Amino acid sequence: MLKKFKVACIQNAITATKTQTLALIQDQIKEAAKQGSKVCILGECFNSYYVKAQLQSNAEDFQKIGERETIDLMSEISKTLGIMIIGSIPEKSGDKMYNTAICLNNGQLLATYRKTHLFDIDIPGKITYKESLTFSAGNNYTIVETEYGKFGIGICYDIRFPELAQVMREKGCHFLIYPGSFNLTTGPLHWELLLKARAVDYQCYVAGVSSARYLGDDESVYKAWGHSTLLDPMAKILATCEHDPAVIISEIDLDYLEQVRQQIPVSQQRRNDIYELICKK
Repeated sequence: MLKKFKVACIQNAITATKTQTLALIQDQIKEAAKQGSKVCILGECFNSYYVKAQLQSNAEDFQKIGERETIDLMSEISKTLGIMIIGSIPEKSGDKMYNTAICLNNGQLLATYRKTHLFDIDIPGKITYKESLTFSAGNNYTIVETEYGKFGIGICYDIRFPELAQVMREKGCHFLIYPGSFNLTTGPLHWELLLKARAVDYQCYVAGVSSARYLGDDESVYKAWGHSTLLDPMAKILATCEHDPAVIISEIDLDYLEQVRQQIPVSQQRRNDIYELICKK
């Protein structure tokens, strides 16, 4: 397992067409790789506006040749550059659609993760949104073991459920990865706070990656908070940005992660005689 390497968070602009969006992403990934990044993390539904009609038209059936434009391109880029890529896209399966993270390494699709906690909220006067009207929920968690360590993957609203992160930490994860597009209400309130909480609670490197904010006039298009951020296991921000398209990069040091866990050994000090997390899968 590599101990030191660079991770990039890709905050990409989304356009009216998937092909154009993917072309912009390809350029950003190439730039990240040119700067030495071995892992590139993309945002939530990074190939589509977060609008139901667009999500439906841009969704891909992972099992059908010819309907995997995003996966096929990411696979090609991953293989050519010798890197790992993680991010979520809309997946169609039968009559259902899922918000699904993909993880590719050296051209191979290692794992997928369907978002388990759907964003159904109502803040009077601010925002009402029901993700369950668009997506179905997944029913499992995903951990990916690679030469860069173990990655636990959540998507956006999943970050508010610490039990999911705890399961992934207890199963040996070094990284918690959250592609996520918080909105302009919850973003400034909770995005950085939640990223820091997951990092310090579970002593992992944490990446929260958004798409860039839509700045056009179409009121139906979801406006993301942006502010993609990478944190270390002490919740120190290693790299961050504002809401425009950006590539942020930082070095990861897994020896430092182990040092943190040894100095503050919370995983060894939990009182499992009086409480415990029950993992059902």
